[in-house]
Formats: sequence, C-alpha cells, structure tokens
Amino acid sequence: MTSTKHEVEVSYDVSNEFFRLWLDERMHYTCAVYEREHETLEQAQVNKSRVLYEYAEMNPEKLVLDIGCGWGANLEYLSVARDTKRAHGITLSSAQFEELNARKLPGVEVFLTDYRDYAPKEKYDALVSIEMIDHLCSPAQANQGMAVEIYREYFKKCASWVKPGSYFGFQAILRNRVPRVRQDIADLKFTADVIFPGGLNPRLEELIQAVNPSTGRSSSSRPAAPTTARPPPSGCAACASRRRPSAPSGATRSSTTTTATSPPACAASPTTGRATCR
Repeated sequence: MTSTKHEVEVSYDVSNEFFRLWLDERMHYTCAVYEREHETLEQAQVNKSRVLYEYAEMNPEKLVLDIGCGWGANLEYLSVARDTKRAHGITLSSAQFEELNARKLPGVEVFLTDYRDYAPKEKYDALVSIEMIDHLCSPAQANQGMAVEIYREYFKKCASWVKPGSYFGFQAILRNRVPRVRQDIADLKFTADVIFPGGLNPRLEELIQAVNPSTGRSSSSRPAAPTTARPPPSGCAACASRRRPSAPSGATRSSTTTTATSPPACAASPTTGRATCR
C-alpha cells in the first residue's frame, strides 16, 4: 500500500540534524539538475526547482501545492526566490512538518496528512510533486500487477485539486530493469525494507498507462495517443501535465504526432519537457 505514516517516519524522522549533515543547505532530498560542469549541489538543486516552476507555469499570484514537500526546500524556493504569495505543502513526516514550520516562510502553509485524506478548501492553480510517487506502490503490490491502478488513482486525485487548465510539475526516479542476480535482489530488498519501507520507483511504462484512462482492455491492445515530445533537462526525470475539464478524467490530450528525432511522449512522462493531459 502507499507508505504509512510509520513507514515514512522510518525514512525521514531519524533526525533533522542527521539529514542536515549531508544534504544541501536547503535540505533537498531529491535528484538535482546539473546544467553546467562544476556546478555545486546547491546550484543544481535550485536548477531543479526552477525547471519544475517553469513546467508548472507558476507565477507569484498562483496558489501552488507541493505534494510530499519534504523539509520545505522547494517551498522556500517558491516563497523566497519567486515571491509566490501563497503556497501549500503536504507531508506525512512529523519531523519535516516541524522543520518547515520552524522556517516561517512567508505565504507558506503546510499540512501533516496523507495525500489520500487531503481535501483542500480551494482549487489550486499549479501542482508540483518531486519523487513523492516513490512511496505509492510497494514491491509486493507491483508484483501483483497493481502499480498502474495505484498511480492512476493518484493522478485522478491530483486532477481533482486543481482549476481547469492547471499544470503539474512532476519528477520521478524510474527503474528500468528487473533484478536477475542474487545481489540485485538483496539490494532492492534492503532499499524497500530498510531505507524506504513500502516504497518503489515506478517504471516509465506504468506512468504512461496510469495517465491514460482505463478501458478494460490490456495495455498492449490500446493504441498510444500521438503527442509532441520535448527532451528533459539533463539529470532529472521531470514533466508537467494539464487537466482539461471538457475531457473525462484520464483522457489524453495531444497536439501533433512526434517526429523521427523526438522520442514518444505522454502526458506525465518523465522523459518529456511538458505535455497536456486530462
């Protein structure tokens, strides 16, 4: 199941001072974007926040939600570097919640809650989620073929929180191989059981299926919708998606067919720069 509060606390509530020892100054705990040689970790993390800000087409006047906001590094970027007047964050970690409140960021409000229970009082203009999806599907659920539906329900939930035409700045770490030797299996088990209990990186094809509506047919029988692809920045898997109210939840909105020089893209594909979806 989606990581429980206890599992999240195992991962993140060891000690804020412990994480402060080895994370960057603002305490990002997700992949950075190195755009130039010799950039510092701090600059690369700022690059990451800037890329997602641009993908979600944020501006200072928009109400933004950071899903799985961690210790508040990205919210601090929105509040301080971008003068965002109002930004919300949700987390299941008590330690992260305390750290973020201690920062007293102007215009920022954080909620200690499971995303499945979150019911915002108003619709958002933009969403951002940075590798929170790693906590949605356990290895056991993936083995049972449940990953696509779990991710689909997550994207539906996100779509219910936003105004029509909103964008979603989304970043994920992907896995692309099946462990075939004993050491690979042991490494995966250690990560899933000790470091991130209940967590698992999604596969690209799972996300592609999840952002499309369920048709009752197998994924192999459903033709892919043509889209326009744009390569991501080096070093991160990020994308953005937009919800269109006239289309049913889960329907793919596309513009033109891909060219021979661009890889196929999807609404929430971490290989695209920005695409549109439900």
